Amino acid sequence: MKVYRAHQLMMRSLSKVIPFPRPKLLTGAGCVSELADHIKQKGLKRVLIVTDSVLMGLKLLDTLTASFDKHNIKYTIFDEVQPNPTIKNVEDGRKVYLKNRCNGIVAFGGGSPMDCAKMIGARVRNPYMSVQKMRGLFRVFIPIPPFYCVPTTAGTGSETTIVAVISNPETHEKLVITDFKLVPKVAVLDPELMVGLPKHITSTTGMDALTHAIEAYIGHNGTKFTNGNAEEATKLIFENLEKVYHDGSDLEARSNMALASFYAGLAFTKAYVGYVHAIAHNMGGLYGVPHGLANAIILPHVLEFSAEAAESKLASLAIAGGIGKSTESERELSHRFIAKVKAMNENMSMPTTIKELKESDIPLIAKRALAEAHPDYPVPTFMCQSECEDLIRKLLP
Repeated sequence: MKVYRAHQLMMRSLSKVIPFPRPKLLTGAGCVSELADHIKQKGLKRVLIVTDSVLMGLKLLDTLTASFDKHNIKYTIFDEVQPNPTIKNVEDGRKVYLKNRCNGIVAFGGGSPMDCAKMIGARVRNPYMSVQKMRGLFRVFIPIPPFYCVPTTAGTGSETTIVAVISNPETHEKLVITDFKLVPKVAVLDPELMVGLPKHITSTTGMDALTHAIEAYIGHNGTKFTNGNAEEATKLIFENLEKVYHDGSDLEARSNMALASFYAGLAFTKAYVGYVHAIAHNMGGLYGVPHGLANAIILPHVLEFSAEAAESKLASLAIAGGIGKSTESERELSHRFIAKVKAMNENMSMPTTIKELKESDIPLIAKRALAEAHPDYPVPTFMCQSECEDLIRKLLP
């Protein structure tokens, strides 16, 4: 465990001196129509739009494509991205990009299209590196083509992170690829694109953003920058998620959640995540459980496991989130914070178990989760195999 902490300390030190790229932000209702001007200024003639068939059916891309037509920007749409994007999705998108001689990429959608688009770009510029070979830290050697993100959910933060997650159906694993070169040039936070989100997507993506903020904050690699962003994200989510869950047309709340997702992304891209994500990735890889849903279900259990080691930080986050005062004890504040997370899940009709989970798979899930988390994730306190299995067992239907 000392070796893990030494590795994490080195990564924390590097994060302080290495400049992390940050996308230019476009915000406000209708701002998606402004993206074409930024793309034209770059001199791009033909772009690949990476999205999914559901968004195509909802005609959410119409404003974007109309603005491209107005600016004489040619585009090809690749809409075959699955909810947990696969290596095949990446390779199919790469073929479409090359066939149509594109010179830029626009991701339109939730975390799946954004992650898939990142890796399409990585494969285009690194043809001799498979997705599997780029797994891990800083293995995207040649920068991806000019890349732009239009998130339609407020949760993943992929529009600002250095991370992409791709599924390998053959091994039922999720491959986490981390590299500075995956950050987009521009991120478009248009709340109008999120108005029609179903309640369950609003809730699960929102809890995904909250998980990013919490894990970045309570881990060992937090800095003034990451902590500030995590605190702001937590405050915005506590104030707006349930509000927008019940009234999806609330543009102010939608805009606040989009900013929260962005801030949480800024936090975890420097401070990393923890066991919630490590376990959730394996629920997604093995069973196809949506990532935000898995995070929401797992989060309270990991917080309870980490409660003693993270007590002071959970207390501080409770104060930042507006659910406590500095005059109260850290123990009381930390317990209230965990209770708040549980209450949000309950208020948004979140399940408490993962219905696909099988007892026989638990040792494998735990083994893979710990392999992902160690040594990179600077968790408050370490789990062993048996502790991880015991925690996962609590998720059985």
